[in-house]
Amino acid sequence: MKYFSVIILILFFILIALRSMTLKRKGITAIVFGETDRNDFFLVPLFILFIYTVFACTFNLPIPPILIKSFWISKVSDLSGILLCVAGILGFSSTLISFGDSFRVGIDEKHPDKLVTSGMFAISRNPIYISFLIFFTGMFLLYPNLVIICVLILLSIAIHRQILREEAFLKIHYGKEYEEYFKKVRRYL
Repeated sequence: MKYFSVIILILFFILIALRSMTLKRKGITAIVFGETDRNDFFLVPLFILFIYTVFACTFNLPIPPILIKSFWISKVSDLSGILLCVAGILGFSSTLISFGDSFRVGIDEKHPDKLVTSGMFAISRNPIYISFLIFFTGMFLLYPNLVIICVLILLSIAIHRQILREEAFLKIHYGKEYEEYFKKVRRYL
């Protein structure tokens, strides 16, 4: 169980990398992160801190103890965390399948693809972000400490901000098609 979080975290990033490389072979640039708003780059140090904290907790790497002192120790929390991480990965994988070639990290104003409304997108307009939040909530339950809760809170704010930006873009780009979808399917769940 000690290495589960590291393995699932690596799997999470492998899924993003594999999808991006697959699309790159088709001539599609999937990573357009930061092109429409340079403020997106604040997420990079946040993710580095998150990854380092998970590795520090798992492999006893140097980090100030106050940052990683557990709020609680509970097998129920650990099990719930594992289940949420797995659910997040499964949701993320299902969303990648639903996305098809339309997957992007960031808003692609130059080459937007078709509006995806089927699969996971029939349940939520933002299934990938919901999967992220489920995954990171699971990580918090595995590592209930100051760093991880701060990352989870900041990530939640950043995700909501990104959703609002994407909605504005999609309304302009897809017009009535998006408006109909917007009325039928919820933002979250």
